Amino acid sequence: MKKVGVLGLQGAVSEHVDRLAKLENVKPLVVKYKNEIEAVDALIIPGGESTAIGKLLADFELTSTLKSRILSGMPVWGTCAGMIILAKKLCNDERRHLEVMDIEVMRNGYGRQIDSFSTTVNLPELSANEIPLVFIRAPYVVNAAPNVKVLLRVNDKIVACRQENMLATSFHPELTEDLSFHKYFVDLIKAS
Repeated sequence: MKKVGVLGLQGAVSEHVDRLAKLENVKPLVVKYKNEIEAVDALIIPGGESTAIGKLLADFELTSTLKSRILSGMPVWGTCAGMIILAKKLCNDERRHLEVMDIEVMRNGYGRQIDSFSTTVNLPELSANEIPLVFIRAPYVVNAAPNVKVLLRVNDKIVACRQENMLATSFHPELTEDLSFHKYFVDLIKAS
């Protein structure tokens, strides 16, 4: 049984927990403290407000613990705001958070809340069926280093990518019934 934490500081926490609970051999846990982060096999940083999540990481003194675990190989997945938290560079914000993934991200790349949208894609690497995607004030990757594998582009923008144990998506798989990305992430745990 793999223990998959969902960082429970702010954002779409319960939605990720609900999706993880539908997978075999996965025990989802909401984590907020250092000892809880140290006890999980993998971690999801959910969508929400990246500014708030970043501030709470600092206030709860979680930044160094989380960064250390990720750099030691713990699988981590950042969705939407989580992508911003993982990025080494933000092209439209001077703030930085964990700075662990070799990507440059545009915050609110698709515009404001009113510009949110959904679409479907074919991504044979993850699923034989179409995968629904929900973008809410979504970021996207402007630049990815050569060691970052681009998994998906939508309208020529990088919206899903992977670097070793790190996965980042612009969209919110936890807001759909499709489990393709959650299964893909759990497979990263098995591979590590």
